[in-house]
Amino acid sequence: MLDEIPLSRPETPLLDQIQSPADLKQLEIEQLPQLADELRLFLLFSVGKTGGHFGAGLGVVELTIALHYVFDTPVDRLVWDVGHQAYPHKILTGRRDEMLTMRQAGGLAAFPNREESEYDQFGVGHSSTSISAILGMMVAARMQDKEQHNIAVIGDGAMTAGMAFEALNHAGHLDDNVLVILNDNNMSISNNVGGLSSYFARMWASKPYNFIRTGSKRVLSKIPQALSAAHRAEEYMKGMVSPGTLFEEIGFNYIGLIDGHDVTGLVEILKNIKTLRGPQLLHIVTQKGKGYSESENDPFGMHALNKIEAKSEKSKTKIAPAEASPTYSQVFGNWLCDLAAIDDKVIGITPAMGEGSGMKEFARQYPDRFHDVAIAEQHAVTFAAGMACDGLKPIVAIYSTFLQRAYDQLIHDVALQNLDVMFAIDRAGLVGEDGPTHAGSFDLTYLRCVPNMIVMAPSNENETHKLLSTAFAHKGPTAVRYPRGKGTGIEIERKLEPVAIGKAVVTREGRSVAILAFGSMVAPALESATSINATVVDMRFVKPLDEELIGDMATSHQLIVTIEENSLMGGAGSAVNEFLLQSNYQIPILNLGLPDRFLEHGKVPEMLASVNLDSESITNAIKKKLKDCKIQSEAV
Repeated sequence: MLDEIPLSRPETPLLDQIQSPADLKQLEIEQLPQLADELRLFLLFSVGKTGGHFGAGLGVVELTIALHYVFDTPVDRLVWDVGHQAYPHKILTGRRDEMLTMRQAGGLAAFPNREESEYDQFGVGHSSTSISAILGMMVAARMQDKEQHNIAVIGDGAMTAGMAFEALNHAGHLDDNVLVILNDNNMSISNNVGGLSSYFARMWASKPYNFIRTGSKRVLSKIPQALSAAHRAEEYMKGMVSPGTLFEEIGFNYIGLIDGHDVTGLVEILKNIKTLRGPQLLHIVTQKGKGYSESENDPFGMHALNKIEAKSEKSKTKIAPAEASPTYSQVFGNWLCDLAAIDDKVIGITPAMGEGSGMKEFARQYPDRFHDVAIAEQHAVTFAAGMACDGLKPIVAIYSTFLQRAYDQLIHDVALQNLDVMFAIDRAGLVGEDGPTHAGSFDLTYLRCVPNMIVMAPSNENETHKLLSTAFAHKGPTAVRYPRGKGTGIEIERKLEPVAIGKAVVTREGRSVAILAFGSMVAPALESATSINATVVDMRFVKPLDEELIGDMATSHQLIVTIEENSLMGGAGSAVNEFLLQSNYQIPILNLGLPDRFLEHGKVPEMLASVNLDSESITNAIKKKLKDCKIQSEAV
């Protein structure tokens, strides 16, 4: 057990021999516990250097070793759900020396990535996709007469999503060889692993038991009543010592509960399961953050880690404390608490993003009005719609990338019925090291085309507070999208007063060029404007647009520039273009935004610069457009 993360590279003699799973198979089974200790130590060291998710990875060290030891990856297909737990997998599949580049531009991705390694057989980032993906691979192999084992690893949190159960149900229908490993690390499904349940799990996976089980079914199939009675008896027996009845009912052979930190025991049981036919579900219990005391004691708070800076030998490795300037998530959380104090119809809903969305204090103060529905984005939105039908004011706190998963519910269940549901959309725009799976690059595009929606993009912390209040005051569906991390450091007026719907504000007066900036792009627009004496408008609203002000800008300037941290295609700039075209304004337009490609991970400022959304690039783009249009810019 470690109390501190190693700041220098630890000695890992066994791990240093492993460049691929083929090397792993050369070890004796008795050496695997030592390898697990070394792998856990190296994982702590590498994540301490790069930052990133590590609690889930620490919990599946033994499972990862056992899977690659028993199965023939990458011929056998192995799909990880979410990807937070895939760091040990990356280390064992030839990427150990690259782990110190994790989450950096040009380095390893934070999640499994098909382009990165043949061992990453499905790109993940959003949860609950692994079973569906592995079933697709299983069917593809069957149709092409390929022999392969098919394994999906899914956590108990991801298993709460409807998509996972849809796939489980289909797997039972397909009735082919697939292994789903349920990694239960939150005790949300199971109780402690006891000797009796572990004994039965080993028995259910054993060859003699399954030989008798299969033979009995074949014999009793000619006596339907006897077969049904035998099936019920087995079901009742399993139900007494395990929670496997549900999985058995949909067609899986349930095997559990198993200690997920007993690597030799896992190897034994996986070898047995490898010989079984049909859908198998192995239920293991692990401890998130296993081996690192702080993470074991606080699995939620230590889910991920910032870089560890070596300040002194005695320095403790903790997540850096928040500075005085709040994050946008904290602005939302404080606003929500202030609002709830004066309005008892305020309800907070989140699909497993409560802490990340800044709702921890709201949940503490108003537990009866806080609903974390787990990883079930679709349910969260329709759940909110039902509340709105009967007079409550639900506020759905969700990350931009995950709202995509509930798009049908947003349209059909909320907007179509014009229900009073508010969406607080965190992590809008680029998110940096987590990469394209977590980037909020499309929300302005996919929201502004939905009838009845009001869409807002605040430019700083104070504007976020104002626009949240505006969204709440409006009777109908609204969305406020704001970026990850800290803003500009501006002081917040903690008033719960709305602003006028659809009204922008001019933040700088200039000549020739009018920059219409949305959300996070107001700050770089203001920097750029000083060198070309441009007018800058904080648009605030993407829908409805301030058409009157846009018209004024079009008649008093020679160039309109739109800037947004959103996909350029179909985004806020497109909305401005549509208005100018429909209103017959004849003026050159320059649209700046995210390009039509997925952007890899890196630091947000570097990523913005790479797509010409930093202030210097904005200035250069405007100057080029002025030159192309033969417009004389007027310097300050």
